[in-house]
Amino acid sequence: MSIYERPFGAYLEDFNPGDIYRHWPGKTITEADDHLFCMITMNHHPLHTNVYFAENETVQKKNVVVGNLVYSLVLGMSVPDISGAAIANLEVESLKHLHPTFHGDTIYAETRILEVTESKSKPDRGIVSVETKGFNQDGLEVCYFKRKVMVWKKDFAPARKRPYLDANWT
Repeated sequence: MSIYERPFGAYLEDFNPGDIYRHWPGKTITEADDHLFCMITMNHHPLHTNVYFAENETVQKKNVVVGNLVYSLVLGMSVPDISGAAIANLEVESLKHLHPTFHGDTIYAETRILEVTESKSKPDRGIVSVETKGFNQDGLEVCYFKRKVMVWKKDFAPARKRPYLDANWT
């Protein structure tokens, strides 16, 4: 029997400018997802929650998913590959919602490494600058942003505690 463990996140030495990470799996956004996000964030705009309003008062003639839900999903999709072992997320810039997303759309994401910089003041870490794009099922880019993530160098990263490994699983 073989046991496989997918790493969660990466270290500074693992990133190379120009590399592209295609994040998997995608996520189909349901009406329930959108309405729950609206309730949690207190976004009561009828564009997102009122079918009658959307059909009669909007250009699209249907509800539009809240842009920050799309952003949150795309960011979340990137975490296992980019920031799962991060010390901190330092900055998000240039967030753009390029096309509307609708209930039933499936979102996919990819991240390109822009720059990898060692810290000048702390030799145990560095900063990875990335751009992340979200696409719908038709390949249309719906979301774009850049961010900077502070990550450990491999030799300095703290050991991850995983109690389940000590549980005598067979």
